[in-house]
Amino acid sequence: MGGVASSVAAKLAFFPPSPPSYEMVTDPTTGMLRLSRFPHRENVEVLRLPTRRGTQIVAVYVRNPMASSTLLYSHGNAADLGQMYELFLELGIHLRVNLFAYDYSGYGQSTGKPNEQNTYADIEAAYKCLVEQYGTKEEEIILYGQSVGSGPTVNLATQLPRLRAIVLHSAILSGLRVMYPVKRTYWFDIYKNIDKIPLVKCPVLIIHYASKSSTIWLGLSDEVVDCSHGKKLWELCKEKYEPLWLKGGKHCDLELFPDYIKHLKKFISTVEKSPSQRSTPQISTDRFEPPRKSSDCFEPSRKSSDFREKHRLSTDKMRTKDRRSGNMDKMGKLKASFDQLEKFRRSVDHVDKSKKNTDQLDKGRKSVDRLDRVWAG
Repeated sequence: MGGVASSVAAKLAFFPPSPPSYEMVTDPTTGMLRLSRFPHRENVEVLRLPTRRGTQIVAVYVRNPMASSTLLYSHGNAADLGQMYELFLELGIHLRVNLFAYDYSGYGQSTGKPNEQNTYADIEAAYKCLVEQYGTKEEEIILYGQSVGSGPTVNLATQLPRLRAIVLHSAILSGLRVMYPVKRTYWFDIYKNIDKIPLVKCPVLIIHYASKSSTIWLGLSDEVVDCSHGKKLWELCKEKYEPLWLKGGKHCDLELFPDYIKHLKKFISTVEKSPSQRSTPQISTDRFEPPRKSSDCFEPSRKSSDFREKHRLSTDKMRTKDRRSGNMDKMGKLKASFDQLEKFRRSVDHVDKSKKNTDQLDKGRKSVDRLDRVWAG
């Protein structure tokens, strides 16, 4: 029965855009690979990387000549590189970092199927490329995991004791805890961040949405995940940095807030200093900071951000109807497995007695995160 639960959790975790938002093409002028939607840029490289599990993943490396850190970015579960590309360019500029991002197996033009173990192999291949091909040192790398991307991020961080830092953006405690408020970890759970985060030895920045109801919305679903996911992870971190609780934000729009860039820049500036040079108030260990106030968008002067927002809204209008229909069909096929999981849960875990009915599980079947694709409709 645990295998059924694990399989259902995995199916709930991954929603690769279909069709992919880009194709791989060879630029006729340079002979280099690029994403079909975007022209060749001198500071951007597109690569195919083999993984230890036999798949090939697509990756993008964005250079910044002023950078002293490299961000290894693991995106959310309902986006691919084509949808994230413009954000990556902006982050590279505003944060003054090199940025390396990749599509999970089964996403975009990466081969294979998405599952927990494949994502671990995917991020390992990305890290290996940074070290071996670009000469990046472990202590220069900042791992960045958004939502489901927090799983491979935390897992890799436990293996790299000299990392510069990690950033967890709308992170989850575990896959099963997205669906149920269980109090202990089962062997069949996926992305057990709650058990792994205490093993991370570098500074950790938590970025999470905070509202009056202390919840975040998940994609098309009416189901919510408590903001306590982010707060609990913060509590368990060994080397805590001042967290960013974005009041009024949603699960997939946090990067639109001015404080997002400001706080991230401040964090990177701090961790780039040697430990003895870091300002002690920045590494917080005693209590939560109150939610930081933010507006609903970037400052008007950020033209590139305005362009990205307009592009996001226009793209949403074209895709929302088909995406919703496809996801509803996929969720309908999982109904039998969900019913089995609900019976198993009642028989082995009394902590779930408080759940009034199985409608919440039915709602939880949808995306763990919709970066910017479905709310405009």
